[in-house]
Amino acid sequence: MARFSILLTVTAFASAVLTQSTNMTILNPILPGFHPDPSCIFVPEWNSTFFCATSSFNSFPGIPIHASKDLKEWSLVGHVLNRREQLPRLAETNRSTSGIWAPTLRYNKGVFWLVTTLVDDDRPQADSSRWDNVIFQGTNPYDSKSWSNAVHFEFEGYDTEPFWDVDGKTYIVGAHAWQVGPYIQHAEANLETGKVGEWRTIWNGTGGMAPEGPHIYRKDGWYYLLAAEGGTGLGHMVTMARSKNISGPYESNPANPVLTNANTTSIFQTVGHADLFQDGSGNWWAVALSTRSGPNYVNYPMGRETVLTSVSWPNSSFPTFTPISGSIPAPLPPARPPTSLPLIYPLVTTPEDITFPSSLQSLPPYFTHWRYPAPSSYTLTNSSLRLTPSHFNLTALNGNYAGPLHYPNSSSSAAPGQTFISRRQTSTLFTFSIDFRFTPDKLNSEFGISAFLTQNHHIDLGIVLLPRKAATDSFEGSDSRDPEELIPQIRLRGMSYKTVPKEVIIPVPRVWIEGELCLEVRADDAAKYVFSVGPAKRPEMREVAAWGNELVSWGFTGVLLGAYATSNGGEGRAVGDITRWRYQDRGQVRE
Repeated sequence: MARFSILLTVTAFASAVLTQSTNMTILNPILPGFHPDPSCIFVPEWNSTFFCATSSFNSFPGIPIHASKDLKEWSLVGHVLNRREQLPRLAETNRSTSGIWAPTLRYNKGVFWLVTTLVDDDRPQADSSRWDNVIFQGTNPYDSKSWSNAVHFEFEGYDTEPFWDVDGKTYIVGAHAWQVGPYIQHAEANLETGKVGEWRTIWNGTGGMAPEGPHIYRKDGWYYLLAAEGGTGLGHMVTMARSKNISGPYESNPANPVLTNANTTSIFQTVGHADLFQDGSGNWWAVALSTRSGPNYVNYPMGRETVLTSVSWPNSSFPTFTPISGSIPAPLPPARPPTSLPLIYPLVTTPEDITFPSSLQSLPPYFTHWRYPAPSSYTLTNSSLRLTPSHFNLTALNGNYAGPLHYPNSSSSAAPGQTFISRRQTSTLFTFSIDFRFTPDKLNSEFGISAFLTQNHHIDLGIVLLPRKAATDSFEGSDSRDPEELIPQIRLRGMSYKTVPKEVIIPVPRVWIEGELCLEVRADDAAKYVFSVGPAKRPEMREVAAWGNELVSWGFTGVLLGAYATSNGGEGRAVGDITRWRYQDRGQVRE
């Protein structure tokens, strides 16, 4: 049977909500790890539940949906993008900053709507095909199959959202910050067909870089327009304007920015790209993205995460946001006795221990690939999770970790995909490990674990077949045997735009070769990873090296921890069999 630890059972979770007091403390981030660009709603018709969608870029399944009853405990309940036929072009998008950007989740007349942009960052800024704006609709957020295939609509920009006005008209709002911009525009739209009317510019922001992430809210006879400005770095901020007419003109809030941590010493930086919503008691809340980098902005492997704060919104006035910090007091009584959520995976502080053979009929829903996987590469056998090697390694090159950083076959919808299965790093301090069996069969045949941010940024610890002379170190001292002999070696190497330490190559001790091995990466502090290896059945883990996590602190995404198998462009066909998969949350740094 699967040993799969879950911190809260469905019954316990429901009980905790029913017995909560009117005041509690919510800890940030509410969605730790790779969960940027949040968009959240409260849906009374669905047992008074909060739902949040976040960006997924090139990861698959894409556009995760999390649900909560109390804004404190969040659970993954599904993915909007869960089938290749919904949006085949995700297989083609090039560059690490491509993929799904900034989904907006809304609910209207019994239907969940999600509007987003598939970005191909390899195309020129002025190329309209760079921006593939799409609409999904679903009837049940707990059933991934209920989400439709993508409906495409024409818009030269990104960060799109739907809006239903009181006169019955439906609009789409979006932004563009390059070449023809910057601007925030809207157009009347048919969400069923994707037909849009004339795009009109309604606001250009306050003068900050890249006005984007627009959301419109109607309150007290005003249209309030929320936006992000300053770019998604240390200058990120949330701004606001309002108008009596949806088409403008919009007048800026004199108190802008309404939310930012720029020029502070807070660990929570890059705060921006917010969304507003109410709970069942009329309280206002905001979610935003934030990076736990501090003002030094060097070590932030989990990337942009989802944070929450309370909002005061008096009638006919602009709202006031509580600054983002590690915790907020939260006066939130339940609107009515809730029923339990159909929990799949409580994300926060949840230990994970899966031992094979197991009763799993399919991979856990939180397991993540980079673009669409080749299903035949992942097999649940009677004794393991088996990974069949891909021709390309995690950099998508034929062996070398240097050279062009483009995805192979990028012009085809049949891109092969690297064999890589992972889960998000969701805690500052953690231990991730796998026990496995692997016998490499050809030169460069490799199996291992990775702290993977993107194809351009990852650190890999693997077992690979190499000539003896390739070794840079040894656990057992020097070895004078044939230097050309191919032997299994432990290799730690990385890819990053930042300076990468020299790779470490160590022969696998002869006494380890016949048994199962364990590969481990752990974080004992917020600045580095420690990589270790040893026999799976005996506590003899030996440290290979400790590398700084600045190598995977970059860009739009967050680290995925997982296992890979590759021939590195060679002829190897050896499979890797994972017999145990473990992730332990050992603490969050919030101050």
